[in-house]
Amino acid sequence: MFARSLLLATLLFVASVSNAVAQSRSDIIAPPTLRANVTVTSDIVRIGDLVDNAGSFGATPIYRAPDLGTTGALPVAQVLATLRTHQVIGVDTRDLREISVTRAARAIERQEIELAVARALERRNGLGEAANLNINFDRDVGDVRLEATNSGNLQPVALRYEPRNSRFDVTFEIANETGAAPARLRFTGSAIETVEAAVLARSVERGEVLKHSDVLLERRPKAEVGADLALRDNVVGMQARRQLRAGQALKTADLARPDLVTRDQSVTLIYDSVGLHLTIRGKALDGGTEGDVVSVMNLQSKRVVSGVVTGRGQVTITPPRAAPALEPSASLAPAAQTNPVSVANVSSVAPKAE
Repeated sequence: MFARSLLLATLLFVASVSNAVAQSRSDIIAPPTLRANVTVTSDIVRIGDLVDNAGSFGATPIYRAPDLGTTGALPVAQVLATLRTHQVIGVDTRDLREISVTRAARAIERQEIELAVARALERRNGLGEAANLNINFDRDVGDVRLEATNSGNLQPVALRYEPRNSRFDVTFEIANETGAAPARLRFTGSAIETVEAAVLARSVERGEVLKHSDVLLERRPKAEVGADLALRDNVVGMQARRQLRAGQALKTADLARPDLVTRDQSVTLIYDSVGLHLTIRGKALDGGTEGDVVSVMNLQSKRVVSGVVTGRGQVTITPPRAAPALEPSASLAPAAQTNPVSVANVSSVAPKAE
């Protein structure tokens, strides 16, 4: 009985000692320890940014932060010396030689700025869609860097545009998520509306027919090309009315449908009338495309007639219709019906219509 009581007392003592040791360990304050890599969001580096377990000294500023979006290095020896001046000692360096400090930032690329300016100017003072505006800044804006807390969109708060010289002046505000004053960015430059134009890849002589390889697509200032701009799908296969230079934006007035008949060309002269279809060889005295009226010499009679171009190397003469005859009197016998004239193909006799 005595032995059992002694054993129980021993176990209770050991348990109490263990609890005391554990409690004493939990009461031990962890030593301050340097961090190898630090990211800050303000222009000041504090002790708490560099040191874990800095306690009440954590909010103390000791260095200026690097520029926005950049990284700097602090030698550990220098950091320790600075910490000692603020009564921070016994720091565990973890055998570090330097501490890397990065200042967080929001980067706004040039393309984003251009798009924001174009959207702000869209459909203002006669301008068109934002996608058709060519933005040129007075200075190279590059990539803009803001505090990481400036997370809002670029909101235009002031805008001016002068159509006479295409000048713009726009100011944006970017909200700060901490409630601080928004950042402001101002840009000036020129905005020119452009259109997609069909441009010649080479010089073209008068009368040449354009091929697909002769035409490129480029964006040109709308004011330069005007309203008579030709579309690429409509210019291939068309004929140049005059000599055109390489790089020239094509207009509809520059082009025409290709000639189906050229001057001095041997053509087929067609005489078409009701019940009568005659063909004969002729010589074109004019050039023309489909639907044009040209003069043609009948090679048999040497007479010159006018006809309409109806195909390649083909001119048709359609005589005017005769006035309808008066209806016969009811007392007279009906006129004898005439048989229709059969179709003829004449190669050596000129038609009487000439």
